[in-house]
Amino acid sequence: MARLKGKIALVTGGSRGIGRAIALDLAINEADVAFTYRQNEVEAQSVVEQVTKIGRRCLAIRAEVTDFEKAGQVVEQVQATWGGLDILVNNAGIHHNEAIWAMNETQWDAVLEVNLKGVFNYIRAAASIFRAQKSGKIINIASIHGLRGRQEGANYSAAKAGVIGLTKSVARDLGPYQVNVNVVAPGIIETDLVRAIPPELRERFIAETVLGRIGQVEDVAYLVTFLASDQARHITGEVIKVDGGQYI
Repeated sequence: MARLKGKIALVTGGSRGIGRAIALDLAINEADVAFTYRQNEVEAQSVVEQVTKIGRRCLAIRAEVTDFEKAGQVVEQVQATWGGLDILVNNAGIHHNEAIWAMNETQWDAVLEVNLKGVFNYIRAAASIFRAQKSGKIINIASIHGLRGRQEGANYSAAKAGVIGLTKSVARDLGPYQVNVNVVAPGIIETDLVRAIPPELRERFIAETVLGRIGQVEDVAYLVTFLASDQARHITGEVIKVDGGQYI
């Protein structure tokens, strides 16, 4: 049963990996999907083609999530093109792994700018729409490392912890306007990044999970679709892990 018929969604970082899976699952559940991408037009066009084959409208917009003004323009473009916005998924993110004593200012700033400020930029741009229409769903993709810390990833963990705090505050701000704001916190998920890590590190991550396996991008997407639906209408300010028990 389609959960999102007639809804309009915007996904940041939707051309590959988890973002791509989210965009496709939203479309399968009958939402029209706009998404941002950073630079790979071939991958972006591939998503557009797949969403179109599913039978939904799709709009790919090239944008840096760190650009505050551009975030407003992207939201305005979606609203002007399709007449509204119902769902915002903040997925775009980067990482620069380094021990704290070796991390430089550029590595720190870049991760905080994309992974935290980028989320603020798009929430800020969409909040007025959701507040005025007294409805909306915001789903922010964080990480279990925002809850427990990550070795050689102080910048990443700090940013993702910030996303969790931001989410809880925004849930309070927008709750009176019937807007749900939640966090999805994945553990290790099968992406290009994970496929490229050394085998011994991969096995260590798998050993941390109680299910003994790496999650798939669809596992994250399914939860996002649920949280974007009316079936999750009484859930807000929550952090839900998708990690196969890796955090336990």
